[in-house]
Amino acid sequence: MKVLGIESSCDETGVALYDTERGLLGHAVHTQVAMHEAYGGVVPELASRDHIRRLIPLLERVLAEAGSTRQDIDAIAYTAGPGLAGALLVGASFAESLALALGVPVLPVHHLEGHLLSPLLADDAPSFPFIALLVSGGHTQLMRVARVGDYQLLGESLDDAAGEAFDKTAKLLGLGYPGGPALAKLAESGKPGRYKLPRPMLNSGDLSFSFSGLKTAVLTAARARELSEADRADLAAEFQEAVTEVLAAKAVAACRQHRLSSLVVAGGVGANRRLRERLDAAMAKIGGRVFYPELELCTDNGAMIAFAGSQRLLQGAAPDRGGAFAVRPRWPLDELS
Repeated sequence: MKVLGIESSCDETGVALYDTERGLLGHAVHTQVAMHEAYGGVVPELASRDHIRRLIPLLERVLAEAGSTRQDIDAIAYTAGPGLAGALLVGASFAESLALALGVPVLPVHHLEGHLLSPLLADDAPSFPFIALLVSGGHTQLMRVARVGDYQLLGESLDDAAGEAFDKTAKLLGLGYPGGPALAKLAESGKPGRYKLPRPMLNSGDLSFSFSGLKTAVLTAARARELSEADRADLAAEFQEAVTEVLAAKAVAACRQHRLSSLVVAGGVGANRRLRERLDAAMAKIGGRVFYPELELCTDNGAMIAFAGSQRLLQGAAPDRGGAFAVRPRWPLDELS
């Protein structure tokens, strides 16, 4: 079964074709970073319009890469939420219209479920059950994953997500958009420890997170004196150490509590090199292992949506054949079954 995946939840347009027998046949992503850079963040209306322009060219590119035609598509999966309402509607209407024209089933997919299952696309994939750490610009969550569709929320951020904290802190330090990768790059030339930043909720005894206070601590340090380039690098390095220390400690605690040795990491922040170093070392100490998606699949992409949709269909999920659809900009992952 060949499943076409459509992703348009925010500022990446992703299209992919996944075959349940042969694996990923082709995928392509267009990022809107250059367009939004002038505004210092994502402009929803511009994002929606750009998705409209990109979907058909990306579809043709993916089909050419896969050596397939539209008539080879057996089903279509699209991101129905969470995300920007207008951007979601573009992908949903495109997927529903194409499915109607081709006479194939279409399935709405949860964006975070796509991220959650993306490490299963790798040749060396984890086995169920496992603990999942979802870390992105909008979400920081720990989940226990028993199987596809069986997710237990263990803890989440009470305020800013980790990726959001990275972006906001980068802005405080005068870095460009997107802030997370820029801050991580600056941190490479800095020395952590010179500035003393808190590790919020590190010893809270639960699996919740809080990063807004850490961002405020950076602001206080930045206002205390005029920062040199070396100061900025040291502050960035300490911030990154604080966030990654908390994330690693909570993830390992979740694995210990549930007696699981496999940790899956997904979402854009999962590409952070320092976070990967910390998680690998921490899990090795308890005899565990960390599984990551390929770097190109850490950010939003159609491959994870095609794969998640295929797994749902294989489980017998009822597709939408009527052409009616609705998106869910707010959609808690633990509502899935």
